[in-house]
Amino acid sequence: MAHLKLGEILLQQGLITDKQLKEAIKAQDKEHGRIGEVLIKMGILTEDDLVAALGTQMNIPHASKSNNLLKPDASQNLDKLVPYDFAKTNLVLPLSKEGNQLTCAVADPLDLLMIDNLKMVTGCEVTLVIATRADLISAIQDFYTLVRSTSAQRPAAAAQPKTPPKPDSKPKRSTGSLPTKDDSLDRLIEDAEEAPVIKLVDLIIRQAIEQRASDIHIEPYKDKINLRYRIDGSLYQIPPPARNLHSAIVSRLKILSKLDIAEKRLPQDGAISFKIGDRTVDIRISTVPTVWGEKVVMRILDKSATPLELVSLGFDSKQLDRIKNSLKKPFGLFFVTGPTGSGKSTTLYAALNEVIDPKKNILTAEDPVEFKLDGINQVGVRPDIGLTFASALKAFLRQDPDVIMVGEVRDIETAQICVRAALTGHFVLSTLHTNDAPSAITRLMDIGVEPYLLTPSLVCILAQRLARRLCTKCKEAIEPNPDQFGGIKFKSDLIYKAVGCEDCNNTGYRGRVVLSETMVVDETIRELISKKASYADIRDTARKNGMITLFEDGIKKVEEGITSFDEIVSVTTS
Repeated sequence: MAHLKLGEILLQQGLITDKQLKEAIKAQDKEHGRIGEVLIKMGILTEDDLVAALGTQMNIPHASKSNNLLKPDASQNLDKLVPYDFAKTNLVLPLSKEGNQLTCAVADPLDLLMIDNLKMVTGCEVTLVIATRADLISAIQDFYTLVRSTSAQRPAAAAQPKTPPKPDSKPKRSTGSLPTKDDSLDRLIEDAEEAPVIKLVDLIIRQAIEQRASDIHIEPYKDKINLRYRIDGSLYQIPPPARNLHSAIVSRLKILSKLDIAEKRLPQDGAISFKIGDRTVDIRISTVPTVWGEKVVMRILDKSATPLELVSLGFDSKQLDRIKNSLKKPFGLFFVTGPTGSGKSTTLYAALNEVIDPKKNILTAEDPVEFKLDGINQVGVRPDIGLTFASALKAFLRQDPDVIMVGEVRDIETAQICVRAALTGHFVLSTLHTNDAPSAITRLMDIGVEPYLLTPSLVCILAQRLARRLCTKCKEAIEPNPDQFGGIKFKSDLIYKAVGCEDCNNTGYRGRVVLSETMVVDETIRELISKKASYADIRDTARKNGMITLFEDGIKKVEEGITSFDEIVSVTTS
């Protein structure tokens, strides 16, 4: 009967009536408690009956003081394996150990977070039996007091454990009850009467992936948790779990990403792989301490959702040709520029995919490695141990490279090594934080790169932004009136505006497209660099040579019905 819900088992055993179950479910909706606890509170069910039914549901033995199954093997030093504080706090009693298999009595066999912690504390695989809280509190006190009295009879040199304090009548719990107002959490509760934290964390991540989120934010405040997903560049509030589940959620994520559960004062970074269907999604996890607890941000890196191909990113055909021709050069510097969140890393990976060749040795230095690519040697920088972009680059030059990718040029040392690598016959790709393509040149000169080094090394500079795509299900055609759009005359008779529907969560947008300006560094641009020409002169010359600006590329995508004028203005002028 393990597949049956707890209420169904209680009905089959004649412990409750159908009417009582319905009353308990109504009460559960108001109190947000577990169905078994609600039945006990209503006086319909005893704790012994509930524990016996749970044992039946999960097919695990029911132990009690009366059947003498709550007596640990005193000869196995189980008190050293499971410390008293852990046993008391989590209501878990070690009973026996055989090889690496530890049998424990617990009050809550569905508390998978606690069980994971138990495995970590003991280093053992765990077999469970179930017991009532009252029996466990009493048995824990008896066992650890017995250990103390036995130790007192040993020679004086032996360690003397402290007398365990009298246990609280309401011991602390490692997890709490889930809210039932959110539809997605309601479904989880329906699937299992007990909603363990492991399933809640799984739901949060799975739901984010299904909604195409790039990031998950879990933020603690005094009386609540904020749960937000970043979808198409914007953060959206998601109905959150209960506040008392925050610590359990963070601990679960730390266990998965192999972070220090006990360390709550310092930021930590980790990573996990999440299986969804037949694909694996990589997730980066970052924690930072706030005044109300640890905030967690998860970056979702889903290669299947982000095609790492230039042709799939939405580049204008002429710009795509310029980019591909630049990537065919045997050596030189190729920069992608833009603010944080503009898709620079995705474009770099797509560019790398373009140059992958069994005849080429390709190395990357990244902070961190976001996507793992076959045929490429990827290195994650570790500034804390001295593995910086600059030191990685120096090492790469002794590795017989053909193509080098550097995650970001942040300082003069990294910039100079990139330039010198390009001058000595290597193709180098990297990123800069500048607003457009021409300003990348002045930025490099500002940080100390000499013009005579830039002139022969620069090949192409690509500036980009990400704009939201209009939802194809609800976008609405309008006739463009120049008076409404700053005097701009569109080449198409109709353009589109955002509306909003169920398919796009009423935002009017679904997915994103790249806006770009591609500046190929030709002889005219090189001459300007050598003369230390101004940003304006470089920009004007690049435009005469065929470069279209970010805004102009955006207007073309408005005319093609891909995005809206409001979105282009927001993205290119902010």
